Amino acid sequence: MSLNFIIASLASLLLGISKGGLKGMGILVVTMIVLVYGARNSTGILVPLFIVGDILAVIYFKKHVKVKYLIQFMPAMLIGVVVAVYVGNGWDEIVFKKWMSAIILLSVIYMFWSEYKSIIIKSDNYLFSNIIGFSAGFTTMVGNLAGPFANIFFLATRLPKNEIVGTAAWVFFIINIFKVPFHIFSWETIHRESLLIDLQLAPFVILGFFLGTRLLGLFNEKNYRRFLLFVTAIGAVVILFK
Repeated sequence: MSLNFIIASLASLLLGISKGGLKGMGILVVTMIVLVYGARNSTGILVPLFIVGDILAVIYFKKHVKVKYLIQFMPAMLIGVVVAVYVGNGWDEIVFKKWMSAIILLSVIYMFWSEYKSIIIKSDNYLFSNIIGFSAGFTTMVGNLAGPFANIFFLATRLPKNEIVGTAAWVFFIINIFKVPFHIFSWETIHRESLLIDLQLAPFVILGFFLGTRLLGLFNEKNYRRFLLFVTAIGAVVILFK
């Protein structure tokens, strides 16, 4: 067993844990897969693995979906994906990452402040939901890095942890299915070879998912929100220096 396969398997396990409820490890997963397969190839390898985790999540958390927030978040996210397909490759990657990290970090700081000052950020604010949704869609297409933006939106909804996980599961299930044709026909990053790799790694995603659902039960609502804020802040720093 090669070192690269061990790294990829561990990344797939963490992916499953994230889909099982401990959201926020997506950036670590992406970084590990990029290390093994390269930046471009990793995008096509990751999407089918994400879909495996998404399917498990929408089934497991099917009673915890809030359609209102699904409808509110999805349109701008879909637009972000389409824009990224056509213009994402032309952006200066370093500048883009710095701006993205700054937005996430400022949002997290404000969210932390609101936690302790008992200020409620309105997730149903049209401008807020559309900016965050578009950013999530753009970044998920460019580098599978939508997690921090999605976390900010769902934290602002003040939903219980299971409803955050259940609603987010449907968001990412829809968006990852939507991305597949672009990866096959436009970017050509999903193909026979990438799918063979996915078949080897999928069992680790499944194992990680059920481990994640058990770990989720260890968090109360307050500590879960703090956990999401913490990993979101770390994610922004990783993007900045990645």
